[in-house]
Amino acid sequence: MYFNHVIEAVGHTPLVKLNKVTEGIKGTVLAKVEYFNPGNSVKDRMAIRMIEDAEKAGLLQPGGTIIEGTSGNTGMGLALAAIAKGYKTVFVMSDKQSKEKQDILRAVGAEVVVCPVDVAPEDPRSYYSVARRLSQETPNSYYPNQYDNLSNAAAHYDTTGPEIWEQTEGKITHWAAGVGTGGTISGVSKYLKEQNPAIVSIGLDTYGSVFKKYKETGIFDENEIYPYKTEGIGEDILPKNVDFDLIDTFIKVTDEDAAVMTRRLAKEEGLFVGWSCGSAVFGALEYAREHLQEGDTMVIILPDHGTRYLGKIYNDEWMRAQGWLA
Repeated sequence: MYFNHVIEAVGHTPLVKLNKVTEGIKGTVLAKVEYFNPGNSVKDRMAIRMIEDAEKAGLLQPGGTIIEGTSGNTGMGLALAAIAKGYKTVFVMSDKQSKEKQDILRAVGAEVVVCPVDVAPEDPRSYYSVARRLSQETPNSYYPNQYDNLSNAAAHYDTTGPEIWEQTEGKITHWAAGVGTGGTISGVSKYLKEQNPAIVSIGLDTYGSVFKKYKETGIFDENEIYPYKTEGIGEDILPKNVDFDLIDTFIKVTDEDAAVMTRRLAKEEGLFVGWSCGSAVFGALEYAREHLQEGDTMVIILPDHGTRYLGKIYNDEWMRAQGWLA
């Protein structure tokens, strides 16, 4: 057996039990390790789905250009799909994202445009605005818009959710994921809750993001928005892919707690994962200490790989400069 192209290898990632970082926690805590996807992240799943759905709808024509705003991982998934299908790619990123992410995208043939992070979403300089403008200016182009494109959540409803259900033999009781575009948590939660409505869905947010307060109060509070360092989770907008009715609770995690936990996962569990993986595990375990019982099974999504962050959280000098490493 062989694959005709690398994108056919997406999915069916392993569940791995966490052993050291879960000390003192009742129940079983499992990590869904998404860096086993060929683009090393969970975003491969929805990137391919967005492209295939666009092709079916006639929105993406042969030889076209895919233009997207990304924190890096969706860009990688789109780039792999583009290579397989013969498209060009242009990715717009904020200057907060790691240099590794920019370099990886260029390595797979993409053009990368970098924008300032500390501007409002509607500012013409924001990466949201620049991506939209470039798509309008470029002939035969397609702007997937991962935030509001419901093919994002559909990909996880059709693949990630069923995988988790089957891998846990239906024994899952709690499930946790970082929330950025919202596609992963909403798609998986929808599928799992259809199998068992009692499954608890936990969204991990970051300080500087609007999600937690919006879930709890229904208020979009601009005072919640301020710069933060963690990449890949949290937002200063409300993407259409975030279905708040499917997320039972949100927990916020600091940049420091996320970074330190990410390094612990590498050293103590052998999981060389990305920064938002530390956010997901730290927040999920905070919930688990209070709520998990013997016999419960929690699954946490680990979205990406540590190679994206070699110059930041895996760099001792950078960590010391933040005051996060003695």
